[in-house]
Amino acid sequence: MLAKRLRRDNIGRGYHLFHVAVLVFLFTVSLGCLQHGRQVSDSNAAGEWRPWQVLDTRTGRILSTSDWLNELTLYEVVYVGEEHYHAHHIEAALRILEHLRSNGVKPVIGMEMFGWDGQGALDDYVSNKNLSKSDFLAQVRWTQNWGGAFEEYEPLVAFARTHGLSVRAMNPPRPLIRQIVKVGLAEARKDPEWQRWGLHQEEIVDDPAYRARIFDQIQRCHGGGNGDHFQSMYEASMVRDEGMAMTIATSLNDLRRSQEKARRIIVSYTGGGHIQYGLPVPQRVARRFSGQVKQATVYLMSFDGTKTDEMRERIADYIWLTPMSKKGPPQRCR
Repeated sequence: MLAKRLRRDNIGRGYHLFHVAVLVFLFTVSLGCLQHGRQVSDSNAAGEWRPWQVLDTRTGRILSTSDWLNELTLYEVVYVGEEHYHAHHIEAALRILEHLRSNGVKPVIGMEMFGWDGQGALDDYVSNKNLSKSDFLAQVRWTQNWGGAFEEYEPLVAFARTHGLSVRAMNPPRPLIRQIVKVGLAEARKDPEWQRWGLHQEEIVDDPAYRARIFDQIQRCHGGGNGDHFQSMYEASMVRDEGMAMTIATSLNDLRRSQEKARRIIVSYTGGGHIQYGLPVPQRVARRFSGQVKQATVYLMSFDGTKTDEMRERIADYIWLTPMSKKGPPQRCR
């Protein structure tokens, strides 16, 4: 059955509305997955669903978590989409990483929370146990590129340090994205920073399906703007997703060329909005490999028995239901 799936379009379909920040980071999202062998029906699904179940959205079946984790070892890229600052979603990612590692896989962890301008510091911190956390956060430009409590995401970095794994900074630097929001994509392309980060060689693809979904979300989530402002925010969104796809594609090419004996898989950890319906990042990665890449999307979703319609959507290949965050349900604009 899995082999048949992998011959299909492995780009997941993910759905979730995201917060649009006034100047830049346009996505915050999440969803999740479900457990074994039963068909989820409209009449009784809500009563069966519970936290820590995994749902295969293509078949509507609750999967065995252990069997599903074994399936993930067969992909080249696994996209995990979170609700930001959600401890149970970090826990879910760690469960995936630990299962891969314990089954002979050496994962590469991609994280939206770090910008390209912090990759050197990230490499140093993961490999150098003597580098202090405060020095690392200053050098990686945590406040400038992401902000918030690093401790919320520290378990993923700590896992990499403990097990000698690579962590890839996925986001284009924040000043570059701010410039797009401010002056638009065409003008921002003239900035020398585009060449510095290799973006001058990249095609920023304005996919119609992506535009239809993302532009609509920007308008609904960020009322009060005008057409030009919505357009520049949309362009910044495209560049972020294309930049993250570029990071994954570069890493995957490196892994395919590697002579290392250990099996390697990229585990991408971002907000769920970057994987919804497979459009933001997974489709851009697939385009770079002419579709010849085995990838799966996992949407982490806080379980809320009153919102069963969302659980029936083909938001991603898999939805992993988790307990609710201490902060309560995610804020969404409608």
